[in-house]
Amino acid sequence: MESDPKAAPQAVTVAGQRIDSQPVDAPLTRAAIFLVVTLNASKETRATLRSFCGDLPALLRAVGFRDLEANLSCVMGFGSEAWDRLFGAPRPAELHTFREIRAGARHAVSTPGDLLFHIRAKRMDLCFELATQIMARIADAVTPVDEVQGFRFFDDRDLLGFVDGTENPSGQAVLDAVIIGPEDAAFAGGSYVIIQKYLHDMAGWNALPTETQERIIGRQKLSDIELDDSVKPTSAHSALTTIVENGKEIKILRDNMPFGRPGYSEFGTYFIGYSRSPRTIELMLENMFIGRPPGNYDRILDFSRAVTGNLFFVPSATFLDNLADDDPAAQAPDGASAPAPVETSPVSQSENDGSLGIGSLKGEKSHE
Repeated sequence: MESDPKAAPQAVTVAGQRIDSQPVDAPLTRAAIFLVVTLNASKETRATLRSFCGDLPALLRAVGFRDLEANLSCVMGFGSEAWDRLFGAPRPAELHTFREIRAGARHAVSTPGDLLFHIRAKRMDLCFELATQIMARIADAVTPVDEVQGFRFFDDRDLLGFVDGTENPSGQAVLDAVIIGPEDAAFAGGSYVIIQKYLHDMAGWNALPTETQERIIGRQKLSDIELDDSVKPTSAHSALTTIVENGKEIKILRDNMPFGRPGYSEFGTYFIGYSRSPRTIELMLENMFIGRPPGNYDRILDFSRAVTGNLFFVPSATFLDNLADDDPAAQAPDGASAPAPVETSPVSQSENDGSLGIGSLKGEKSHE
């Protein structure tokens, strides 16, 4: 959802029907807020949130109208258990809980999270105002579990000093990478998003020679040019996060942001990756934390620690707009009880559909 009425949403056509997507491919901005909440147990929670889904575009327009050039946008994602509570069946084909990875001292944690709001703009005040208005609407139905205010750092670098996002796709390749098509027709126009918050040992990292840092990342620090394969280690971050299937590299879209509190010696990167299938990012994480082959892990993890991890499904804007009309509770006659939402069991690790089911990759340098 974008606040600029002139910006046409991306769309796919399934069975002759146009389906508008949420703005997962919004341009990179100078500021962002990542807000993760869990659902309260109240019986009003479902009705409150379903109603809010339909009202969010109007709220976004009201806040964004103050500066149409600031490109205010908001993406709303739903975790596996939240989907069951709010919508029931059918479920997006690859939606499951974020599954942790443990490999020696390396740990990709799985943390609570039912809803994600990814708010972006050129100005932090607009992000802040929209987050404030969102919470004013749903505060009784949710409990916040994590909120991060991200910023763009100098020339699109992370706090480790490397350019972040170099290998993001562009043009039609973005839509091919992030928007679900006929492979899951009931949820065409949607996307998956994986998030992780990484904290960095800046003292340890800065003690490394630049050449060592470059070999860990796989790129030259100043120029951002990728190291030649003849000198780039197979454990380099850029190598491990390159996924090739049938001779073709599979892309994701990253919009990572630095964040921190210098007074508390907190320095980090918020990783957020969009994809039409979570399996791509999950494989990246497996390569990073376990190694390819096992033991050949991403040395950036010697200096960066994941402290959150979630997987969300981002339904199409059309799906959200239609919720009020489709809600049985809204159609039930006065005094009648609406059918209870369908309850399905969250996917467990043993029920994995072949995907690793972990969370997103680090706020890593969004290379690759």
